[in-house]
Amino acid sequence: MSDFKKGLDALESGPGTSPKETPSVPPPPEDLPPHPTVEALRSRFGEAIGRHEVVAGDEHILYIDPARSLEVLQWLRDEPEQRYDFLQDLTAIDYGNGVSLQVVYQLWSTVHKRNIRLKAELPLESLEIDSVYYVWRAADWLEREVYDMFGVVFQGHPDLRRILMPYNYAEGHPLRKDFPLRGRFSRAEQTRRALSMKTEDHYSPRELEVARRLGQKLPEVMTEGGPGVPNAALDPTGGQGI
Repeated sequence: MSDFKKGLDALESGPGTSPKETPSVPPPPEDLPPHPTVEALRSRFGEAIGRHEVVAGDEHILYIDPARSLEVLQWLRDEPEQRYDFLQDLTAIDYGNGVSLQVVYQLWSTVHKRNIRLKAELPLESLEIDSVYYVWRAADWLEREVYDMFGVVFQGHPDLRRILMPYNYAEGHPLRKDFPLRGRFSRAEQTRRALSMKTEDHYSPRELEVARRLGQKLPEVMTEGGPGVPNAALDPTGGQGI
């Protein structure tokens, strides 16, 4: 079998499961440059603060206990000596190690002019962590994106739903390493589902309820044909194809 044919087969099947990694041993603390927030967190939260890493020379990364993430992050915002009042980014990383997924918080203090990156490692069988929506409102759409792309559930988020993929998307979470490159369904099934979507399928149940209460009529996406039949009225060929 040629390498080209093998490559095509890999596209259909998606990536295989990576072997589980052996946890690496972090360098001794005395070998890392100091960071005032790291020492403050260790003093305040003890065992809830895990390993400390430095990348790119001066980017400090600190691992925290997911069960106490909200407590730690709120303290970093409110403590006068810390005042991390700006959530620069909130995202997730799946290294494909078959063990865990990382939720990442990039924080900046406009008061003290310093930053820090916090990571919380979640086991793949329990992708849940407290929302920081009420700590930084910037977390609203960021948490929705992580939920959509990675499947992390943010407990306490007031409106946790997909933000990039359709509300009723059934193929999983596209940025997970176990997600096939062409999706979980065949091209034929993906096309069938796309063509059979009704107007209501483009909205969440909450949006539909709001429209109903306001008496707003939904736009007509498919004016003829019905589910599974392309809308000929919007087809320049009149439904005959090219």
